[in-house]
Amino acid sequence: MPGAIYAEGLVKHFGDVKALDGVDLDVPEGTVLGLLGPNGAGKTTAVRCLTTLLTPTSGKAVVAGIDVVKDPDAVRRSIGLSGQFAAVDEYLTGRENLQMVGRLYQMSAKAAKARASELLERFNLADAADRTSKTYSGGMRRRLDLAAALVVSPPVMFMDEPTTGLDPRNRQALWEVIKELVGGGTTLLLTTQYLEEADHLAHDICVIDHGRAIARGTSDELKARTGGERVEVVVQDRELIGTAQEVLAAFAKSTTGSTVEHHTRKLTVPVSGGAKLLAEVIRELDARGVEIDDIGLRRPTLDDVFISLTGHSAEENEGNRTDSTDHEEQA
Repeated sequence: MPGAIYAEGLVKHFGDVKALDGVDLDVPEGTVLGLLGPNGAGKTTAVRCLTTLLTPTSGKAVVAGIDVVKDPDAVRRSIGLSGQFAAVDEYLTGRENLQMVGRLYQMSAKAAKARASELLERFNLADAADRTSKTYSGGMRRRLDLAAALVVSPPVMFMDEPTTGLDPRNRQALWEVIKELVGGGTTLLLTTQYLEEADHLAHDICVIDHGRAIARGTSDELKARTGGERVEVVVQDRELIGTAQEVLAAFAKSTTGSTVEHHTRKLTVPVSGGAKLLAEVIRELDARGVEIDDIGLRRPTLDDVFISLTGHSAEENEGNRTDSTDHEEQA
């Protein structure tokens, strides 16, 4: 049975540009799917198709059991959406913005007022609640927009790069809100370029690039695809990098993933064996007269995963790729 968010062969063209090129998604109820990819990968286009803001060129999309093309109004009543840019009325106060959203969802005036106060406290906006939102900083507007998306506690939420522009403290606060939502049964599709965010929040991660889903799995499953653990060594003497390479090659699980950075004197090799292996590496380097400034065992990050899958970082802005939102504005 399809999950709370389901897409099969989702395609969206803007002229000759394939913003989405056959994406499949299946998000079980009460879980978080992290949609991970760089600018222009198709993440925002996927969210806009699933939330009825765009009509797919082809394919199937079902949200909360409702076909997004056949009954978009019913889909809208079942979801919450926080986009990349804060959609608040700058001439209303923070409190008035949230109360207005509640009233639009047919909450009573009393209930809307109480919910607004609760969310203003939760998002650290209570002190600015009665100021017009045009006086808010960018981060404050972002938090107000996120609060507005949560006024009615929808069963399915879409958050498109929700922590962009937030400082670390407010980012952590939002993560806690997301955990509470999901703990209460909300299903969430989260797009992000922040690898730590996907690692921290998502039950499952879908890596998307150039409009295609190129990998899917848990954080640990995706990291395992890069070859597992790595030993990193920084040698004192640049002249002994070659000797250190010979030593590390004897411990390397494979030649794939081995790197040398001459300017930082850092060598990296994929290994298996965990922390016990470090002692053996240190002994062998010492025996060969290679003094080191630093050594450590590092598990692969999601950035490693993305580079191994695509050849570039998930946080890069690709100069030869226009963001899908640009195509949407032109369409």
